Amino acid sequence: MTGTTPKVIVIPPKPELTRSKAVKRQLRVAAYCRVSTDDEEQLTSYEAQQTYYTDKIMTNPQWTMAGIFADEGILGTSASKRPAFLRMIRQCRQGKIDLVLVKSISRFARNTVDCLNYIRALRAMRIAVIFEKENINTLESDSEILITMMGAFAQAESESMSGNIIWGKRQAMKEGKVIIQYKHFYGYEKGEDGKPRIIPEQAEVVRQIYKSFLAGRSVRMIKHELEAQGVPATQGGKTWSESVIRSILKNEKYCGDALMQKTFTQDCITKKQIRNVGQLPMYLKQNNHEGIVSRDTFYAVKAEFARRNAGRAPSQKLAPTGRSCYSAKYALTERLVCGECGTLYRRCVWTKRGEKFAVWRCASRVDYGAKYCHSSPTLREDSLQAAILAAVNDAMSQREVLVERIAGAMRAELVSLPGECLRLTDIERRLDGLNQEFQVLFKQTSGVDYMSRAKDFKRISDEMSALKEKRALLLERQNSDSAVNRRIQDAVDILNSGSPEITEWDESMIRQLVDTVTVLSANKIRVYFRGGMESEQVLKDIR
Repeated sequence: MTGTTPKVIVIPPKPELTRSKAVKRQLRVAAYCRVSTDDEEQLTSYEAQQTYYTDKIMTNPQWTMAGIFADEGILGTSASKRPAFLRMIRQCRQGKIDLVLVKSISRFARNTVDCLNYIRALRAMRIAVIFEKENINTLESDSEILITMMGAFAQAESESMSGNIIWGKRQAMKEGKVIIQYKHFYGYEKGEDGKPRIIPEQAEVVRQIYKSFLAGRSVRMIKHELEAQGVPATQGGKTWSESVIRSILKNEKYCGDALMQKTFTQDCITKKQIRNVGQLPMYLKQNNHEGIVSRDTFYAVKAEFARRNAGRAPSQKLAPTGRSCYSAKYALTERLVCGECGTLYRRCVWTKRGEKFAVWRCASRVDYGAKYCHSSPTLREDSLQAAILAAVNDAMSQREVLVERIAGAMRAELVSLPGECLRLTDIERRLDGLNQEFQVLFKQTSGVDYMSRAKDFKRISDEMSALKEKRALLLERQNSDSAVNRRIQDAVDILNSGSPEITEWDESMIRQLVDTVTVLSANKIRVYFRGGMESEQVLKDIR
């Protein structure tokens, strides 16, 4: 049987399928806008940029909107501080953007390094950035040279503007114009006259902090004290920060003064704040506003900080006095001295037959055994405190003599340095005279050889330098005298107001009255009071 070939029917394709249409995908276009300040004029420009780019993208049939990314009131010197810019870069890396429109290179970045790094990263992803003002497309081969030049100009412009602003601020400081940030300024608010105005409730807390610190309490103890009293913190919370308390104690504004340029900006790109430790001059304006504490109190706290930091070491073994830092918990920590080696005693807690009790031991014996200190005794705390209280009561019985000696110590502290006859006003008057002499000499020398008058210039300069050094020493001594005067006066007040006999141990009172306690033997100590009085006491076993 002969096979028959089946008839194949060819179905012609539909006409619309044979048509070749080049369907081109729309570009996903984003725009970046930025203004550097919150000024009304710049905010108008900011809104105009957004409106312009929205219309430009939406009216182009070949484009589709990928977003308007805008940073308001932010400088362009650092990309890390521009959230909208970083969000745009992140979406570029996610493949959601094909083209970025920017008004100019300075709007994109004022940091040449940032500008080039981000443009290179986007170009590697085949994403173009078009700068309209400069008419640059970053995918073109010659764009990088132009961008480098324009970016450098933008950075230089930013640096110039920053330099002008800094110069203006420093000129204002020289003229005594004080700018205060009130957001974190505890105890004050901005008054109607633009100057700091005291907040009474917070001012009482500030005075309490100063008083507690001068009474011998540590910053940590003051923190716990404020929290236990339920005093609201600086931002209204319940927890106080030690750094905040320390800044209150060290801030001269609380005594009514204002010290300017304590920090400065290293450069306009990183905007890193550097502590001024002599790189630039500082400007002090005294009596700028009403102080919460007196200037004497402020300088007394400053002197107390210096005293507590004296002898500070990384560890107790490296400390020359046997302590690595100030201890506010026990007054004897910095007053009880070994009579054999001169090292401070250290408090220890012993347990004997189930009973815990405190003893004081020479720090050298604790750390090194009998290597340096051979026979210093260990003293029980209760016996030691009883002997010191007996010495204090002896002093209280001779109250008039003790007060007189303290007053004598005060006068001795305030005696002028030998050979020093110039007062602060004399120095200021002489400096003004030398400055006028310098100006006259400068005008006379104008247009002639300066070298012919070099000796005169050097003489004036040397004398001014010497006078400025004397002025600094006098100011430092004045501040120190105020602090010493305050501490001695506190001791006098305690003596005058105290009861005839003290029966309970008071850490604060011991700090104010007792200067040093020397351990002479296992049963004898010598107590030295502020003002020079001393008393030997026998230790008795009071168990």
